[in-house]
Amino acid sequence: MEKIMIVEDDPKLAGYLHAFVEKYAYDVLTVDDFDNLMDVFRQFGPDLVLLDINLPRFDGFYWCRQIRLESICPVIFISARTGEMDQVMALENGGDDFITKPFHPDVVMAKIRSQLRRAYGEYAAAHQERNLEKDGLKLLPERLELRFGSDVTLLTKKEADIIESLMDRHPRVAGREDLLEKLWDDQAYVDENTLNVNMTRVRRKFQELGITGAVETVRGAGYRLHVTWNRAEKL
Repeated sequence: MEKIMIVEDDPKLAGYLHAFVEKYAYDVLTVDDFDNLMDVFRQFGPDLVLLDINLPRFDGFYWCRQIRLESICPVIFISARTGEMDQVMALENGGDDFITKPFHPDVVMAKIRSQLRRAYGEYAAAHQERNLEKDGLKLLPERLELRFGSDVTLLTKKEADIIESLMDRHPRVAGREDLLEKLWDDQAYVDENTLNVNMTRVRRKFQELGITGAVETVRGAGYRLHVTWNRAEKL
């Protein structure tokens, strides 16, 4: 039975979501301890998280980042915030989808099923752990790790997705549109600068491994990975 964790501080709405999702034979846990959310996450081990943004103490963006340090399970934000920037922030901080309040419960269920299929079901890759290698560089996307020799750096999910695309496309160019489509399901909420910011973070991850010049910007097209590594002093 797949596990769904609901992180919502409105008891009435949380109870409504809990009862509705549970009807579809999921094991559902509603969080009521917002100070130790990650302890609850580790103990329950959810397959998917429904996460509000406005929460006591720390917001949903913070908690999504904490989840991404340990897990790549799908995270769907549910929030009354309707601004485009809030939706961009949700995706930037590791979310997989965004639902605005008020919502129709059938939409919530459709998005839950879609994310579970993508992560674990018919659309998911084989269960065996994947790893990609190029001339000594190794990406472990399910661990969110990038390795070069004995050095290791941790990645966000978005950074891992970008590096995976660059490695898959090498020596070809990974197009900007292709990257946006892979990283964000709804490109309407992503401006041109969003990808640029993420590419800057990816380059910094390579620098943490002592590599410079790993990602070339191909003007008007996208980005290309260089596998003739230049060594640099670590940051």
